[in-house]
Amino acid sequence: MTILQKIEETELICNNCNTSRLVTDDIIGEIACSSCGCVFSENTEDRKVERRNFSDNSDNTRTGPGLSLKMHDRGLSTVIGVQNKDSIGKPLSANMAQTFNRLRKWDSRSQTKSSADRSLRNALQELDKVQSKLGLSDTVIERASLFYRKASEKGLVRGRTVKGIAAACLYASCRDLEHTRTLTEIAEHLEIGRKDVARSYRSLFRELGFVVSIADPIKSISKIASKIGIREKTIRKAVHVLDAAHEAGIVAGKNPEIMAAAAIYAACIITGENKSQHEISVAAGTSTVSIRNRFLEFRTKLNLFSE
Repeated sequence: MTILQKIEETELICNNCNTSRLVTDDIIGEIACSSCGCVFSENTEDRKVERRNFSDNSDNTRTGPGLSLKMHDRGLSTVIGVQNKDSIGKPLSANMAQTFNRLRKWDSRSQTKSSADRSLRNALQELDKVQSKLGLSDTVIERASLFYRKASEKGLVRGRTVKGIAAACLYASCRDLEHTRTLTEIAEHLEIGRKDVARSYRSLFRELGFVVSIADPIKSISKIASKIGIREKTIRKAVHVLDAAHEAGIVAGKNPEIMAAAAIYAACIITGENKSQHEISVAAGTSTVSIRNRFLEFRTKLNLFSE
C-alpha cells in the first residue's frame, strides 16, 4: 500500500509590513524581510544538493583548504596526533602506542629526504616568523616562497646562508608587489647582516632574472610620517613636494627613502611643524647628511621658499 503525502506550499508574509519579499542568507542561515529587516528564521539547514566530483577534473569543492606555497609540502602533509587515543577517546594499548610512535618518527623523517628539503623547511619557517613582525600579507610570503623554491631548484642556496637567501627572496617579493620594505628592515628582523642580504639579492637578480618595479618614494611618506607623528597637512605638503621633484626630474636614480625623508623635512619647515633632521633620519633609516643634501637640492631647483 502506497501512501502519498501532499505538501501544500504556503507563502510567508511579514507580520510587520505585510509583504512577502523575503531574502535568504546562505552564509549565516537567516530568512529576513527585505522591506523592514525582520528576521523569521535563524540557523536554517542547507538543503541543496551536495556536490561530489567523480571525474578527473581538478575540482577542489569540499576538499579542505587549498594548496599553499608557504608550507613545505604545500599543505598535503600527513598529521598523526600526539595523543595516543582512538576516535572515541579510548587510550591505545601499549603495543599500538609504540607502533604509532614509530609512525610519527618515520613520518617526520620522510618529509625531509635531503638537505635541500631541510633548508626549504627552515626558510619557510623564517618567512612565517617575520610576516607578523613586518606586517606583510599572505600574498607577499607566497611570492617569496615561490622565489626561494626557484632558487633552490637552480642550486643557488648551496654555499650561502638560508636566512640570507630567504631575506633576499622576501625583499624581491616586496619590490615586486610594491611594498615599502627596505633591506635594513628585513635584515634586522631576520637578524642577519645587510651586506649578506644585498649580496644574495644581487645573485638572485642576476640568476633568476627578476623584473622589479622602481620604488615610488611617495609610498614611503606615510610609513615615515606614522613613525614621527606629523599632521595630515604636512603629509599632503610632502606629497606635493615630491610631485614637483618628479616633474623637475631630480628623483630618478636616488634612494626613495631619502627622497621621502627630505620631502617630509621640507614640508615640516613650510608648515611650521617642529621636527628635526635627526628624528626624521632615524625613522627613515638613513643619515642626516643625505637628508640635508636632498633638501638643498629641493631648495635650489624647486624654489620652495621663494615666497
